[in-house]
Amino acid sequence: MFKYVLKRVGFAIFTAFVVISITFLLMKSLPIEKPIGGEKLQAAYCEEQVSLGYFYRFTEEHPEYGPYILKTTTRPTYYYYQVPPFQQYGKWLSNILLRWEWGVSEQIEPNVSVIVIIKERLPNSLKLNIISTVFAVPIGILLGIWAALKKNTLTDHIISTAVMVFISIPGFVLISIMILVLAYRLGWVPTQWPNPGAPLKKVVLAYIIPVFCLSFGSICGYCRFVRAELCEVMESDYLLLARTKGLTRSQSIVRHALRNAFVPILPSILAEFIGILGGSMILENLYGINGTGSLFITAIKAKDYNVLFVDMAIFTTLGLLAGIVLDLSYGFIDPRIRMGAR
Repeated sequence: MFKYVLKRVGFAIFTAFVVISITFLLMKSLPIEKPIGGEKLQAAYCEEQVSLGYFYRFTEEHPEYGPYILKTTTRPTYYYYQVPPFQQYGKWLSNILLRWEWGVSEQIEPNVSVIVIIKERLPNSLKLNIISTVFAVPIGILLGIWAALKKNTLTDHIISTAVMVFISIPGFVLISIMILVLAYRLGWVPTQWPNPGAPLKKVVLAYIIPVFCLSFGSICGYCRFVRAELCEVMESDYLLLARTKGLTRSQSIVRHALRNAFVPILPSILAEFIGILGGSMILENLYGINGTGSLFITAIKAKDYNVLFVDMAIFTTLGLLAGIVLDLSYGFIDPRIRMGAR
């Protein structure tokens, strides 16, 4: 067990390192944008990049390094050039390992550490996605159990049809409709995410649209998945054996069917959480939520590659962590599984 966990953790770390390294090299191979702001602010950013080992600084032109990023007009005149990607990669590794320095923002918040920007926004995304998951899991599972127990009845047909219809609605369409109806037409909820320090009532009401929109697709997914698993288990031979030994239908379902049906369902909850976290990008951008999802889209628009890179690294790391926990959870949920067995 311990060796298996170490092996999975080691493989995840190696995978994260490879993915993040490739992402860094691809980002640094893109054409760099000139920093925003006045010359003083631009020079400050370039000096920061020089200290990190990502820019060269010369007192005369060096065309062999390509076009210069910035030429100062003050005396002495400095020319700033980008260091080749593979040389930047070596500096990047040393900066992270020795200083935990991931760079600064170029466009969104010039000269502000990317880690500081992410720290400000990550809690908003995590809270929103955790609440959505807590809201979606019990409702989706209960609807799935209800549909399975009423298989091939009118109740089952209504639930299954509703799930198929609503799961086909794109997320951005649902978000737009809810904002239009609940916020602008009826005025029940804020039209945008409230600023820090807003009244508690306004903050609570602001969660209605994003939580409902994020959990809606998950509820449909859980319902369909639980129904399929439970229907399959209820037709198994061991459940028939339990009935012949004298158990009632309710007893056989609770003691045997639900326990076995939940083996593949419970681990999927964590994977669904990661999916919601990625899906919140559009919602955060439309509703003005100051989270990592909206930051990702803003970084793409502004071509702020340092922010974009760290944001992608967070999603990669969360996905790999989810994979580890997913593997480990199977062993705890189903005692028949022996992790690491040959």
